[in-house]
Amino acid sequence: MVLKAFFPTCCASADSGLLVGRWVPEQSSAVVLAVVHFPFIPIQVKELLAQVQQASRIGLAVLGTWCHHRQEPEESLGHFLEGLGTIFSHEPWLQLCRERGSKFWSCKATHWQVPISPGAPGEDQVMLIFYDQRKVLLSQLHPPAALPDHQAGDATASAGGLAAVFDTVARSEALFRSDRFDEGLVRLSHWQSEGVEASILVELAKRASGPVCLLLAYLLSLISAASTCWVFKLWPLSFIWSKLSTCEQLRHRLEQLTFIFSTQKAENTSQLMRKANMLVSVLLDVALGFALLSWLHGKDRIGQLADALVPVADMGWPSLWTTCLSVSSQRVAEELQHLLQWLMGAPAGLKMNRALDQVLGRFFLYHIHLWISYIHLMSPFIERILWHMGLSACLGLTVALSILSDIIALLTFHIYCFYVYGARLYCLKICGLSSLWRLFRGKKWNVLRQRVDSCSYDLDQGLIHLLVDLINSLPLYALGLRLCRPYRLSAGVKFQVLEHEAGRPLRLLMQINPLPYNRVVHTYRLPSCGCHPKHSWSSLCRKLFFGELIYPWRQRGDKQD
Repeated sequence: MVLKAFFPTCCASADSGLLVGRWVPEQSSAVVLAVVHFPFIPIQVKELLAQVQQASRIGLAVLGTWCHHRQEPEESLGHFLEGLGTIFSHEPWLQLCRERGSKFWSCKATHWQVPISPGAPGEDQVMLIFYDQRKVLLSQLHPPAALPDHQAGDATASAGGLAAVFDTVARSEALFRSDRFDEGLVRLSHWQSEGVEASILVELAKRASGPVCLLLAYLLSLISAASTCWVFKLWPLSFIWSKLSTCEQLRHRLEQLTFIFSTQKAENTSQLMRKANMLVSVLLDVALGFALLSWLHGKDRIGQLADALVPVADMGWPSLWTTCLSVSSQRVAEELQHLLQWLMGAPAGLKMNRALDQVLGRFFLYHIHLWISYIHLMSPFIERILWHMGLSACLGLTVALSILSDIIALLTFHIYCFYVYGARLYCLKICGLSSLWRLFRGKKWNVLRQRVDSCSYDLDQGLIHLLVDLINSLPLYALGLRLCRPYRLSAGVKFQVLEHEAGRPLRLLMQINPLPYNRVVHTYRLPSCGCHPKHSWSSLCRKLFFGELIYPWRQRGDKQD
C-alpha cells in the first residue's frame, strides 16, 4: 500500500522532533501540521494536542518522528526516536529523515501490529508531498467543474482527499498561534514559528468594528422600520415605491448595509466572502458617486454639458439646466408633431384612410400639447430636482443613475402613451382578423381549456440599468483576491516532481491552481436589486408582433392583469 504524507515546506529545515498532525484513513494520508522539538515531556505534548483537538474538533495525534541529521549523532538519535514509538503509539508510525548535507530523504511507515496475512510486509511505501502551509491555510478550495461521466468518479475521490487536507490545515489554526517567543513548555515549528503575523491597524479595526457595527445596525433598523410604515402602503405611495428605479435601488442599498453591518458573525467562508464583496461594491459605488459629484460641480461642467447638448442662449429660465431639459423636450415634441402631420397626409405617396388618420393624428397631437404644457408647468421645479439629483451621488453612482433613469422615463412618458394606444389598436386588429380566420374555417377558440397564462415583462432604460446591475452584482473583493493573491481562491492543485529515483521515496511539491476569473464571477456574483429583470428577444418580438403591451415599471414578481 502507498501512503501519502503531506509535509509543510516550512518544516524542511527544522530540528529533529515529533511529527504532529492528522491521519486520514479513508485516503491513507497523513497531514503533518507541526514538529515538536526536544526536549519535551510526553504528558505535556498530549495535553497540548488535547487542547488543540478540543478547539479544532479534529483528531490530532503524534504521527511519527522527524530526524534532521545536522549536528546530532545518527546512531544515538536513531535509537532514541525508535523508543518514542512505544510512548506515542500510532498506526502506522512515520519515520522521516533528511540526510546531512544532502538533498535525499528517507521515509518509512512501520506497522507495530502483526500483519494479518503471513508474509505481508510490515512497512508501506511512502509518497512525500510538500505543501505551503500558509497558502493552504488561507486558501478556499472550490469544487471542480462538471466533468464527463468517465472522469466523475476519479474527480470526486481526488477532490475529497484534497478537501480533507485543506480542511485539516484550516481548522488547526489554534496550533499555529504559538511561536518561538512564547514561554510555553512545548516548542513547535510551523509556518508562524518565527513570529505570529499581526497588524496593529487590523487589530484596532477589529476592536472598533464591534461598537460601530452595533450603532449602524441600530440606525439602519430605525430606517427600515420607518420604511415599512403604513403611510407608505397607501395606494399612490405604494405604486411609486414599487415602480420607480430610485426607490428599488434605495431599498436594495438598505438591504446591503443591513447585511454588511450585521452584528452576527459569518457562519462560513462563503458568507464572509459575500459580505466582503458587498462592502467593496458599496465603497466603490460611493467613491464613484463622489467623483461624479466633484466632476459635475468643478469648473462649471454642468453649464458646459448643457451648452454641448442644447446650443441655446438665455431663454429666461432659472438656470441653464432648466433650459437644456425644456428645449430638449420641446424639440422632441416638435419632431413628433412634424412626424404626425406627415403621417396625416400621404406618407411616401401612400393613400391612407383619411378619416382614421385625422382622428388618430389629432388625438396624438392633443397629447403632445398636454405634454408641452406639463413641461412648462414643471420648469420652475426642474432646477431643484436636478440639484438633488446631483446631490444624490453621495449615496452612490447607482442611485444617481437610477434617478436619471426615472427622469428619462418620465420625460418620455407621452411617447409610451402613443405606443400603448397604437399597440391596443393593433392588438384589436390582430384579434379581429384571427377570429374571422377561425370563423372562416368553421372553428372557435375554447377560452376555458386553451387559455394561455402570460408572464411579466419589464422594459429596461438601455445601458443605465445594465451599469447599475453591474456595479451592484460584480464581486469586486473576490476579483481583487484573484488578482493579488490567487492562492486564496483555489480550483485545485498540481504536483511537481522533486525526486523520482530508484530506491528513494517519491517526493512531490503541491502547488495551488487559482480559480479562473469566470468561475470567480459566477460563484461570488452578488444579487442585483431585481427591479429590472432580464428578458429574451423572442418574448419581445412576440409581444410586438401580437400587439401585447410592454409595461415599463413592472416588477419581477408582479402578475400581469
